[in-house]
Amino acid sequence: MLNIVVTPRFGDTDGLRHINNITLAEWFELARNPLYRFFTPDLDLSYEKWKLIMVRTEFDFLGQMYYGCDVHIKTYISKIGNTSFVTAHEAWQNGHLRAQGKAVLVHFDFMEQKSKFIPDSIRKMLMEHLVDEEKE
Repeated sequence: MLNIVVTPRFGDTDGLRHINNITLAEWFELARNPLYRFFTPDLDLSYEKWKLIMVRTEFDFLGQMYYGCDVHIKTYISKIGNTSFVTAHEAWQNGHLRAQGKAVLVHFDFMEQKSKFIPDSIRKMLMEHLVDEEKE
């Protein structure tokens, strides 16, 4: 499991004085950076080198989050397929689960415009973060 701590910025709040819903997408993306490095170690965003494409995201908002308190983002892999994998995220503030979400990422060759099998070496790294959600 990967963990990061995010300190909310003033600009992350909305008119109701809590963390804006769209901010969660940014925080979860930030939490995926170590996983992106499995595929593109230098995070080079050039068309020829980037190896992932996102095909789905989903979010469940379980409670409000507020400015002034750090948010702990937990990230893990919930499923690994032949060409894709699913990341799961949790946002915790003050010891309470406030939001959760998932993203489906596909190993993709932008030059050939098609998905590719996840190499065994990368699959092994992904499996180190695999969590069986049924047992949790």
